[in-house]
Amino acid sequence: MPLSHAACDARTRAIFVNSPNNPTGWTMKRADQEALLTFTRSRGLWLIADEVYPRIVYDDRSAPSFLDFAEPEDGLIVVNSFSKAWAMTGWRLGWLIAPRQIQEIADKVVEFKFNTSCAPPFLQHAAVTALEYGEPFVAQMVQRCKEGRDVLVGGLARFPRVRVSPPAGAFYAFCRLEGVLDSVAFAKEVPAQCKVGVAPGAAFGIGDEGHLRLCFAKAPSQLMTALERLASLLA
Repeated sequence: MPLSHAACDARTRAIFVNSPNNPTGWTMKRADQEALLTFTRSRGLWLIADEVYPRIVYDDRSAPSFLDFAEPEDGLIVVNSFSKAWAMTGWRLGWLIAPRQIQEIADKVVEFKFNTSCAPPFLQHAAVTALEYGEPFVAQMVQRCKEGRDVLVGGLARFPRVRVSPPAGAFYAFCRLEGVLDSVAFAKEVPAQCKVGVAPGAAFGIGDEGHLRLCFAKAPSQLMTALERLASLLA
């Protein structure tokens, strides 16, 4: 993976990567991960890897992880969560894997955010249950999302002004709409006219203007209804 040295200067302390990605579903290849970790090692940079969607992929059992080949002394922080694969989004329970040297700093961050100073016991019990007995649910979740992806992406691709590709991971379709210059205004218009919730591309960065994000972690019948409602705006 080519890396622009110009993108990292004397101010750079860390590189953050999210794979599988929200909102695009892009999933980093193992060779690219190895190249990126080699780069951060050579520069003495921290690498923060957000891997909260690793189980929600459609061509393998799990997405590649930096943990598969990293060394204990690497400046690597891997963030994960029970929110996605185990559908525990509202409970905000997750974990990170990092060198021991950052434990004191991480403890301070948690202590300063008094509303998240601990994980309540009932969440901890739920997490243990998910790890011990949750594999059938994960498989069901992935299959449901795959069916939803095929329905939504296939339906969106039929609109001439929409450009969309099947995502490799996560559960979002990120599509470009020709003629849309203000995705925030358009995203407000969609529920008002179609009663379908969408996220504006501009919310994810300047380069994503003109895009919309749609979630396909829904039953196929609901997604087909959404496509029917969207036709008046997307056709």
